[in-house]
Amino acid sequence: MEYRMLINGEQVSAERMIEVINPATEEVFARVPHASEAQMNEAVAAAKAAQKAWAETPMAERRTKVEALAAAIGEEADELARLITMEQGKPLPEAQGEVAWSQGYLAHTATLELPDRVIQDDAEFRIETRHKPLGVVAGIIAWNFPLLLCCWKIGPALMAGNAIVLKPAPTTPVAALKLGEICARIFPAGLVNIITDANDLGPKLTAHPDVAKIGFTGSSETGKRIMASAADTMKRVTLEMGGNDPAIVLPDVDVKAAAEKVYGGAFLNAGQVCLAVKRAYVHSDIYEAFCGELAALAEQAVVDDGMKQGTTIGPIQNKAQFDKIKGFLEDARACGQIIAGGSAKDGPGYFVPPTIVRDVTDGQKIVDEEQFGPVLPVIRFDDIDDVVARANASDYGLGGSVHSGDTAKATEIAGRIESGTIWVNQQLNIGPHIPMAGFKGSGLGVEQSVEGLAEYTQMQVINVARG
Repeated sequence: MEYRMLINGEQVSAERMIEVINPATEEVFARVPHASEAQMNEAVAAAKAAQKAWAETPMAERRTKVEALAAAIGEEADELARLITMEQGKPLPEAQGEVAWSQGYLAHTATLELPDRVIQDDAEFRIETRHKPLGVVAGIIAWNFPLLLCCWKIGPALMAGNAIVLKPAPTTPVAALKLGEICARIFPAGLVNIITDANDLGPKLTAHPDVAKIGFTGSSETGKRIMASAADTMKRVTLEMGGNDPAIVLPDVDVKAAAEKVYGGAFLNAGQVCLAVKRAYVHSDIYEAFCGELAALAEQAVVDDGMKQGTTIGPIQNKAQFDKIKGFLEDARACGQIIAGGSAKDGPGYFVPPTIVRDVTDGQKIVDEEQFGPVLPVIRFDDIDDVVARANASDYGLGGSVHSGDTAKATEIAGRIESGTIWVNQQLNIGPHIPMAGFKGSGLGVEQSVEGLAEYTQMQVINVARG
């Protein structure tokens, strides 16, 4: 099938096309346009023109339009979920969950407000703060949640009074273009534009003088380049990047229950989640039993095409990431003991079964680097202060978790971890009302919640002298 871009309210193609591969079959299932630089410029110009009227649109009308988008996604839920599974690979129930999340995030974002705040109001001065739109937002999307991440950018950008140009990942552009068809029916022409490329237009879009803000989700390497590109024109940036999230498991847990939580937090979407557990630190007293429980859970996984009923782990999304994961498997065999999984499946598709690696430690690639796939190293520890220091000895700081039968103790330890989100006795509990931010190389700025909405605005202070 062929899909079209959304530029200035029109569905448009391009002179060149990109073939989209189903990672479960390695077969082409769709063709999408390869936007030219002229088309990108047209999208930015359309957004700039549309934003002026949108900025003057009352908040109630903006809310109605964003709510309409959420509702329309619900009406197209079956088709969107099918497209997500075919292009991204995740099991269909997970794709259906992504569609539902997209609706929920948009619906909640539509309720948010940034009211004027009076700082001083007396005989001498009235001083208040206001939030003004920035202008044109460039939203650059990763391939692990191709619909949800679009909605994470569209919702706050529009509610804040901005227009947006979205650029999905070239390996997962189809759900985004389907979203463009929906947006064309709801929003004024030019307010939402969606263009597709082969990763060649990103530097031009992020450096464009008429782009005022960049909202990015993706790798830390790309995020750093975006930050540098934004410097010349002082663009605002929100960067949600990688993570090497630790899970610390204390000896007083219910081993079976805690293992289920860590396993679920590690292998959602075949481990292709920025906030997934990437390394598990388990106390020596329960290390053997915990490894055994993780291995048993991994062996029960059904690794197959996400469209097949019963599949629990789909393929790696693209060949480049698949090859990277195979490199991690080689490292695991060299430096530790693989007790579940460990080898890519034969035949078509980028399949790697959930892999548990024990008897590894810090300083090894499998522990120090973000795998972003279905591979979990399990590291032994004995001392709390030591394991906190090891958890923090990373360039990343996105998420993490502490598991213990003593919630107060776990909460105290959680506060010592240098990450934006630390869960206690859980993992991946996120929501549109919960701010998400990263320490260190995991990001800059905040997404979600009213704090995330503020990222799409410029604060203005009105300072009035009286008398």
